[in-house]
Amino acid sequence: MKLSMAVSTPDAKFSALALKGPYDDIFSLLHECGYEGAELAVRDPARLDLEELERLLNRYNLVVPAVGTGRAFGEDGLSFSSENETVRRAAVERIISHIDLCARLKALVIIGLIVGNAPAGKATENYAAGCLRECADYAAGRGVTLVVEPINRYETGFITSVDICMDFLEKVGSPSCRILFDTFHANIEEPSIVGSIMKAGSLIGHVHVADSNRKHPGAGHTDFRAIVEALDKIGYTGFLSAEILPLPDPEAAARNNARFMKNLLS
Repeated sequence: MKLSMAVSTPDAKFSALALKGPYDDIFSLLHECGYEGAELAVRDPARLDLEELERLLNRYNLVVPAVGTGRAFGEDGLSFSSENETVRRAAVERIISHIDLCARLKALVIIGLIVGNAPAGKATENYAAGCLRECADYAAGRGVTLVVEPINRYETGFITSVDICMDFLEKVGSPSCRILFDTFHANIEEPSIVGSIMKAGSLIGHVHVADSNRKHPGAGHTDFRAIVEALDKIGYTGFLSAEILPLPDPEAAARNNARFMKNLLS
């Protein structure tokens, strides 16, 4: 397993992105700390300077394991489960642009809050499943995988647990969709974090790490050794990507996460 951090440009509003700033500065710090990946939170791929991004990734010997899409929901109000067909159409088109970006970067597309936070219901689930199925069909043709993230009940109305996510993916019915397992959300929603990892098994395509208080691993009470052991048992070899609060400050959060996780993996 390898380490990455979820990062963004300075304008991102989401709080659990410890590093926000110019990519040159962020990538330099990640390289210094020994990270191998930079997970990018991207509001709109059309606004990216891809050539400059790729130049900086090469300079600091980093890859992009996944691209987050939550900013399209949080800052633009796009949602797969909106009752407004125009909003749903715009959400699908935005994710298609993320898929094109990820095809170039060889990255996963994260499907989290873009699903929406409407209360669970038949109409909500049908809207969301239909939008995701359309995106998954397009992703299959581009060789891209979508990872759907169960999010805790205080942030969304449905897809709050691994069980619900597995049922939802069965409804979507696409091999291009897998699960993003987030330890912070799992600590709230799963009866057993390890048990849920074992149940999801090979469906887990990406992992977010954050402690029980959403600070860096090691700053709360989550048992990360048991989590890493469970991931190893299911054959997970991907990235452990820190999506954490910038505490006590952004640089310290990045350094503390790298130190704790590298010691755990060694």
